[in-house]
Formats: sequence, C-alpha cells, structure tokens
Amino acid sequence: MAKKREKRIIGRLDVIDLPDLGVQDIHAKIDTGAYRSSLHCKKVHEEDGMLYFTLHTDSGYKEYATKDWAQKIVKSSNGKAQKRYVIKTRMKIFGRNYMASISLTDRSEMKNPLLIGRKVLTNKFIVDVSQKNLSYEKKTQN
Repeated sequence: MAKKREKRIIGRLDVIDLPDLGVQDIHAKIDTGAYRSSLHCKKVHEEDGMLYFTLHTDSGYKEYATKDWAQKIVKSSNGKAQKRYVIKTRMKIFGRNYMASISLTDRSEMKNPLLIGRKVLTNKFIVDVSQKNLSYEKKTQN
C-alpha cells in the first residue's frame, strides 16, 4: 500500500515561484472559496492558435506565448460567469512543484497578483488563516 503524503500547513498568504514562467517570489492569496487559481495578466489574446499574455513582475513586464491553453467559463467572486483563458503551469510551494490550471485575468484591483484555489490545495494543504508566508520562510532559511 502506498504511503499517504502528509498535508502541509499553508497560511492565508504566501510568496511562491512559477518556474515554467521564470517567475520567482510572486505574492499569492490562498483562497479555499475559489475553485481554480488565477493570475494577474494584461493583453491576453489568442491569435492563430497561440495565446499571448503580459505578466507584471517585480522586474517589469514580461510577455509570454503558449500553444498549450484552453478557454473555460469561470464564475468570479461577484457571481458573474465569464470566459477566461486558462494555462497549465507549475507552482513551487515548500520546494515542491505542483501542476496548476490557472486562469489569466486582470487582478489589478486585488492586493495579490496570484490567487491559489482549491484545485491546487485539495489533499495537499491545510490552510491556517492565522499564518502567512510559511513556504517563503522555509525557502529563505535554506
């Protein structure tokens, strides 16, 4: 019988990496109310089967293009359903990589550019809302 992996405790906020996008130390809100994760992007558009988007990082704006994308209907926090572009990429949390399906949207009105939803959290993490930056603190201690 396979050994069950113990769930890690994660706080309400953290700072993680998106290695496939070359992004380190992006601020994330942990949101058990959200199904899918979402990432703050601008200029998201599809052209000839390619998806283009611009991501704002601490070092400036980075433009990306990918052939691996989908469109999904996402219900936002205000209850409105909208069609969003979704990519799959890795999130590095506590030194481990987790595949995530992330919708690309304008989160400029939000405090954190990344929202981590239940699809990533389920069966891997327990959220302790009194804590924050647990993964980041472990990363900076090494």
